[in-house]
Amino acid sequence: MRLPDIPALRRACAASTAVVMLALPWAAQQASAAEADPVDGPLAPYYAQVLAWQPCGGLQCADLTVPRDYANPAAGDLAIAVSRARSKASTPLGSIVINPGGPGGSGTDFTEYAATGIMPSVASRYDIVGFDPRGVGRSAPITCMTGKQTTAWLLTDTTPDTSAEQETLMRRAAAIGNGCLAMSGDLARQVSSEATVRDMDILRAALGSDRLDYLGFSYGTYLGAKYAQQFPDRVGRFVLDGAVDPSLDAMQVSQGQSTGFQRAFMRFAADCAQQPGCPGGPTTAGVIRWVNDLLARLDRSPLPTGRRTPLNQAQALTAIFFSMYSPESWPSLRSALQDARKGQGEALQYLADLASDKIGPDRYASNQNSAFYAISCWDFPASPGIDGLRSAATAWSAKAPVPELAKSMSWGNAPCSTWFGHSPDAPGPVSSTTTAPILVVGTRYDPATPYAWAASLHRQLPTSALLTYEGDGHTAYGAGSACIDRAIDAYFLSGSMPPPGKTCT
Repeated sequence: MRLPDIPALRRACAASTAVVMLALPWAAQQASAAEADPVDGPLAPYYAQVLAWQPCGGLQCADLTVPRDYANPAAGDLAIAVSRARSKASTPLGSIVINPGGPGGSGTDFTEYAATGIMPSVASRYDIVGFDPRGVGRSAPITCMTGKQTTAWLLTDTTPDTSAEQETLMRRAAAIGNGCLAMSGDLARQVSSEATVRDMDILRAALGSDRLDYLGFSYGTYLGAKYAQQFPDRVGRFVLDGAVDPSLDAMQVSQGQSTGFQRAFMRFAADCAQQPGCPGGPTTAGVIRWVNDLLARLDRSPLPTGRRTPLNQAQALTAIFFSMYSPESWPSLRSALQDARKGQGEALQYLADLASDKIGPDRYASNQNSAFYAISCWDFPASPGIDGLRSAATAWSAKAPVPELAKSMSWGNAPCSTWFGHSPDAPGPVSSTTTAPILVVGTRYDPATPYAWAASLHRQLPTSALLTYEGDGHTAYGAGSACIDRAIDAYFLSGSMPPPGKTCT
């Protein structure tokens, strides 16, 4: 199960040391618009467009026109939804484009939160611009599952023990790709990250910027790294927080996440054990043993919730995964586990519904459940079939503190086993000839994008610096570390980079 990156969601559900900077010669990085945009031919009109901003709530919104198929621009256009929080400065420093993660996360919904909740000091000097990547939100949203099918998939046993359960999982997984083709037609082949990176460069031009200034979280770091590779001369101030390692394939990503979530759960269990009433306390081992027993019982018999649908093991696993994104969610998980000990599953089910964007019976607030598979399955080579997934589930769970979490990580790749097409570019280390300094941020105990990935991306980008947060949770900027926030704010506002090896606690 490659888990989507949801820094915005985990912060919305959540209830200092001095930083020494080194200045860099930013003036040497600049070039004229003519140098930045030597575009002619069929793409020239896209690069020449001017965004028609309109008020939308407290923001401004516009549509960016991009080619549906870059290999054949004559095949038609797509409208990419864009939103902007205007700087109050009389002379803004420019525009910072943001991506909240995913794949499947809406940047337009994230814009105001980023401007006011994550980077208010930066937003006072820059316009903050979010966009919905193609296939996501209001940008030609892709549909691979109906609401009823989405619910059935989210309730599917992702730790199948029998041949019948495994065949059911694989059958439902294959239906997702078939549904993309049936319900979204040719669009299903046009939502790659590669195309989104090219959309980002057209957005840069439409914003009137010679260089793209960018803040990417999680999957957004993958887009940023790929942009630096494809458009090295157009890289401005780049912050890549919660880095993805582009050299990994789908199963390697899942294996890394499996290890990351196990580590995060052990830290949750250690914290929980110290709290009064924690199930399985007062020892970490006791908490882990109790949760494993709960998951085994849910596999046999769901818990009542007071709703039409009882809580099954798949939902409990989703609730646990979701709660590892931030230590601020740990008290909610602890409370939900206490309810489960009393035979009540509603609180765990509520956390699972938050993770899947569920707002009612077979109703979902966004298309993230379809977009996640449509984009990620296309970006990676095919996952293994049933035998390979079974083998990985067995290997990953053998010594895992919570074996069912590890098994779910492997079997969650099933939809991509039979996907109808894949990017021609195999995963590999990213490379870039950019001379612009890039700031990579890694959190030591990040469950979804393990710290080792940030270190690896730092090595792949020669002009990057690695800023380390010695803490828990997924991504660091705006998550409560004044040290991290000061370092990133200074980089955006003055171009100054933290010293090598800078660590915040």
